[in-house]
Amino acid sequence: MEQGTSRGDDELGRVPKVPEQRAGVPGRMPLAVVVVDADGLVTHWSSGARRLFGRSREQAVGAPAVDLMPVSGALRGVDLGSGGAGPELDDSLTGSMYYPTAGRARMADAAHGRVDVLWWAYPLVGPGPERLLVLAADALGLTGDAAGDQERFAPGFALHTEFPGAERLAGRLPDILPNMGPATGSRIVSQVLELGYPVLEISRHERVPVTPDWGMPRYRERQARQEAERRRVAAANGAPDRVHAPDVPVEPDDVDLEYAAVRERLEFLNEVSGRIGSSLDLARTIREVTSAAVPRFADFAGTHLRAQVLAGEGFPDGPPDVTTVWHRVWVEHNDEPGRWDDTVPVGESIAFPEHTPFFQCMVTGEPVLIPYISDEVGDRIAGQFEKRDLRPLINGRSILIVPLKARDVVLGFMVLLRRPGREPFDDMDRTTGAELAARAGLVLDNARMYTYQENVAETLQDSMLPQVTPRVAGCDTATRYLPGTRLGRVGGDWFDSIKLSGSRTALVVGDVMGHGLTSAAMMGQLRTAVQTMAALDLPPAQLLRNLDDLAQRLGEHYLATCLYAVYDPIGSELLISNAGHIPPVLVRARDGRSELLDLPTGAPIGVGGVPFETATVRVAPGDRLVLCTDGLVEVRGQDIGAGIAALCESAAHPAASMDDACDTIIRALAASSQEKDGRGGRKDDVALLMARLGGIPADHVAQWRLALDPCEVGRARRLVRERLTRWGLAEAVETAELLVSEAVTNAIRHAHTHHVVLRLVRTEALLCEVSDDDHELPALLNAGEDDEFGRGLRVISGLAREWGTSRTGRGKTVWFEQALPRSARRDSNTG
Repeated sequence: MEQGTSRGDDELGRVPKVPEQRAGVPGRMPLAVVVVDADGLVTHWSSGARRLFGRSREQAVGAPAVDLMPVSGALRGVDLGSGGAGPELDDSLTGSMYYPTAGRARMADAAHGRVDVLWWAYPLVGPGPERLLVLAADALGLTGDAAGDQERFAPGFALHTEFPGAERLAGRLPDILPNMGPATGSRIVSQVLELGYPVLEISRHERVPVTPDWGMPRYRERQARQEAERRRVAAANGAPDRVHAPDVPVEPDDVDLEYAAVRERLEFLNEVSGRIGSSLDLARTIREVTSAAVPRFADFAGTHLRAQVLAGEGFPDGPPDVTTVWHRVWVEHNDEPGRWDDTVPVGESIAFPEHTPFFQCMVTGEPVLIPYISDEVGDRIAGQFEKRDLRPLINGRSILIVPLKARDVVLGFMVLLRRPGREPFDDMDRTTGAELAARAGLVLDNARMYTYQENVAETLQDSMLPQVTPRVAGCDTATRYLPGTRLGRVGGDWFDSIKLSGSRTALVVGDVMGHGLTSAAMMGQLRTAVQTMAALDLPPAQLLRNLDDLAQRLGEHYLATCLYAVYDPIGSELLISNAGHIPPVLVRARDGRSELLDLPTGAPIGVGGVPFETATVRVAPGDRLVLCTDGLVEVRGQDIGAGIAALCESAAHPAASMDDACDTIIRALAASSQEKDGRGGRKDDVALLMARLGGIPADHVAQWRLALDPCEVGRARRLVRERLTRWGLAEAVETAELLVSEAVTNAIRHAHTHHVVLRLVRTEALLCEVSDDDHELPALLNAGEDDEFGRGLRVISGLAREWGTSRTGRGKTVWFEQALPRSARRDSNTG
């Protein structure tokens, strides 16, 4: 490999002043563009690089640059490998490490023999990883004034302002850069212009600027065919090889240029197609689509979507009109940051006026092109908008508006603008923009459908989980639910806290095996069944037994784990039964230590034929019970015991509130699960239920036995009055006496052989329970004026805050809660 390099600067590191330039056509050639990072690895590889060096983008990106290109001289003197941002580049560009360099190299090409490669290298600085920009070209691809004897010229640098059409030269630079964000592209372009524009030095006093020409490969093929024809004619005439037969000068014709333009646009579309659609996230997809157009195709791009599409509410109904609300979802441009934030703010909702090109595009579903927006046209468009002045953005520019469609319905549209000095949009650009919009529309529709289905699934999931935590005496709860992120956002995990008679609370956590809507539907059925059986006051083991029978009747695929616990705050005990679920963790209030409760495991729900057992656990006021599903503690490839140990450790961590305690557990275990799994998301959903077992003091409970005698109704009223007076609840006496009188009267009337039990419990409300040995639950009746019975429950229903009935092992219980004055509630909380 033969190489040479030349410094493009004088001894002070500044670009030398260019002598007077010869008029003529600039040196057009197909350029390869490569960006290298601090480690010498390729980060960007253009389609021109693929054609010149024969390596695809997939093969090149991430590979050492010296292994791909015969331009190792470009890497000399540049700080590659430091991994840092590099020294700052001052205004004078001093420092030997930051000169641009250029040279020639020869490489072997199986298709064309030895290829003479010209290259220009620019050191880069800034916050990104880019540290070197390399431009390269085949010397045989030259056209214009530089296309004569290729050995006469050398690659070099000059100030672009020294050439006619300087703005046009600078405007073409963003077009040659591989697709990258506008901020990165603008930063690289500004450094290239400051270090020196790439030129061909024809002689000591002649230089021509290099401009990209995408049609040259075809021209090169034609040139090679004509050269072969020359040699054939020369040989036939007996002339030596060095004598060329006369021929017509080879210049790219209109067909060549059209072919080149089409191919360039196809390459742009292929590159864009590879960039968009990498995610089904709607917001990310919109950003990808918008950013893909800037700066290579446009200088400004703004995407608008219909409100229904953005909200994930399904496919829009009917064509848009003047009442259709559009959301400006994303804006990308290569002007200074924030330049158009006030004019076209992201997130704005707007209905577009009828007499505007935007409205024309969205109602016709066809692209709208205005090659040049004169002041008159711009003023007329801007005049349709009352709250903003669009003239600084659109006047003097070229505009192309393309619809984003799916199934012939307009979902949104994209506004594309080119600033003055750049080629205005033409009919071919309209075709390119329409194709870009068509591909983007399909990607957006896929993201829209995914978002819609995800919203439906989340709505279903939310409807199957408790929305309101019941107010339960002596037991405070906090919950968390995290949907799985890798297998869909719907699963079969659930939790519940159910209010029972006797001031008790049922705590439930379950996990249907599998994922998706089927598991969520199964979960909904099992959860409803648990709530129904809990209302019947079934013992925990019997409840799981019945649930297992139900799962087998529903189908062979109904498999789930479940933990069912009943907390009695008066008796200070837990009754727990387990069906193949993770045991709960109990955090003791006396010393803050946590323990994993040792319970009979039991088989999962749906297996059938396996008995369930109930364990009794003594607890103290202030203890915390933590129940969760396996998604919180299970990590792929890890022993579940490690996750359970982490759960015990995080559960014992002190916290200011129940919510803080839940968040501590979630942060410790969910984050750890993602880190160990290493795949960017949780596989399973997570349900977490924490209960603080506050208990109810013995002096806040009063209980009496009443004989089956109507005279006991008066005694009951007297007992209630005395107890409430002792508790300082004189304001509640009158209502409580009336309610107790009705409940006790009904119980004595329907009881059989045993006594009636009356119990009062003082919490933040007054709870009254009346129990008897009759198993038939009372019903609320419509009593007439002459009916002797049927008014008791209606009185209770009208005066009590809450009331209900439940079966017990010995009969039934009628209970009600009576609201207490605020001062009484404060005394109860501090008592």
